Amino acid sequence: MASPDLHSSWLSAAGESVSGCFNINMEGMNSSGVLHVLESPASSMSYHSSIPKPPPFPDRTFRTNHKRISGCSSVPKEILDSWDRLFKEGYGSDVYIITDGKSYIPAHFNVLSIASPVLQNLLQQSKVKNGIRYIKILGAPFEAVYAFIRFLYSSRFEEEEMKKFILHLLVLSHSYSVPSLKRICIHFLEQGWLAKENVVDVLQLARICDSPRLSFICVRMVVKDFKSVSSTEGWKVMKRTNPALEQELVESVIEADSRKQERLRKLEEKKVYLQLYEAMEALLHICRDGCRTIGPRDKVLKGTQITCNFPACKGLENLVRHFSNCKTRVPGGCVHCKRMWQLLELHSRMCNEPDSCKVPLCRHLKEKMQQQTKKDETRWKLLVGKVVAAKGKLGPF
Repeated sequence: MASPDLHSSWLSAAGESVSGCFNINMEGMNSSGVLHVLESPASSMSYHSSIPKPPPFPDRTFRTNHKRISGCSSVPKEILDSWDRLFKEGYGSDVYIITDGKSYIPAHFNVLSIASPVLQNLLQQSKVKNGIRYIKILGAPFEAVYAFIRFLYSSRFEEEEMKKFILHLLVLSHSYSVPSLKRICIHFLEQGWLAKENVVDVLQLARICDSPRLSFICVRMVVKDFKSVSSTEGWKVMKRTNPALEQELVESVIEADSRKQERLRKLEEKKVYLQLYEAMEALLHICRDGCRTIGPRDKVLKGTQITCNFPACKGLENLVRHFSNCKTRVPGGCVHCKRMWQLLELHSRMCNEPDSCKVPLCRHLKEKMQQQTKKDETRWKLLVGKVVAAKGKLGPF
């Protein structure tokens, strides 16, 4: 009996004749008590007619939205301007923040303590000299520290400065526990400020700053464009300073490539099973109804060239013609007949009405299944299951 392997050997032809089963044509939603005391009815009517109707009572939706709105707050621009001006002018400042290059930024103890618990702790531990506290924020450019402190006052920033110092601001917001600024930095990076030139640096900072989603996006970008990213200066520096990360990224690229190949393999495999299903449909169609110039002996063929609704019908027509007339039709003798034997056996294993089925050899091949080895039976069951899965819910043959 035939094996599901397309390259396996074929069994010998069944004793039942196939050539005689087909007919082949070679030619395709009143305060009326006070009315008289005040004025005449006529004037009252005129007065009331000029008063607009009161608005309707608020419905449930309005009350719900009102509660939601009242729970929110919006800071007027004037207030933000005042806080921004307080920072920029440094009026009444009692803190000096020393940055790289011995530059300093005047600030206020209360503002910084409220905005950042880390700065609060540093300020409480700092010594007071002439009423001024001094703390250092080193390792970042003066402009980045200035933008960071300004944000603590008014939550404002210049987009140009944010884009230029975004990595420094990400580290500062994480180090001094300012989650609002950290969210903004991550948002900008995720929404378009990532590039092959900075993705490796952002990836390393994302892991240091506990930003798993940003880290995932960076890894995905590296995997997607590994050739370009691996040629950047950031990659070369990372390769020298963090070889473990380089190894991890290379393994991610290899794994992603393997997954891609596996997906392609499964798609190709699914395509083959779908083609087999279509061939089963076309075979039953030809043997039961006939198609243009080929079909069962009890059907009158019209020989029309109307396009058939069965995709595999044309190719199967040629295969059936060959199978009907081939003089070899033995194992290893003819590759076309070998394919036809496989289709016939596959049909017989999927057919539920062998006694009334019009496909040649259906009942005969079903009977011969009992003689098949356990190994071949398992392979055929696997093939039938996958063809049925490709078929989905289109119904039985």
